[in-house]
Amino acid sequence: MVALNQETLAVYLLDDDASILKATRRLLDSAGWNNVEIFTDPIAFLEHAAMHSPDLAVIDIVMPIMSGLEVQTRLCRVSPSTRVIVLTAKDDPSVRRMAMNAGASAFFIKASKAANFSLESKPRQIPRTSFHDISMKFLQTRPYD
Repeated sequence: MVALNQETLAVYLLDDDASILKATRRLLDSAGWNNVEIFTDPIAFLEHAAMHSPDLAVIDIVMPIMSGLEVQTRLCRVSPSTRVIVLTAKDDPSVRRMAMNAGASAFFIKASKAANFSLESKPRQIPRTSFHDISMKFLQTRPYD
């Protein structure tokens, strides 16, 4: 197994809300994740994932073009080695169960707008997060050549 390095692991973020993408990217940047791609379009996300097989995908559930659950299903077909973390505003137990049964490594509820404002205004003051720790834990279970 190769040691994991968050600076080189490819992370794809998919959300239809640009402010969430910006805040999540800043959070990951502050924790040392440097290889982050952002997408607002599920089709473009899936096409890019099929060509580049990211290590980790963070996917929103509620989107206008295609649901995150559908994206997750299609992602498993085009890039089966990609780990998935679901990030959503709605804590729906049935959606959580479907995402986890479909292979999601984790399911996170989005913070309030106030938390996003705080995150964007002071990104360097954010300590390593549970998102970072959990992401690394799930990525470490994946065998690498």
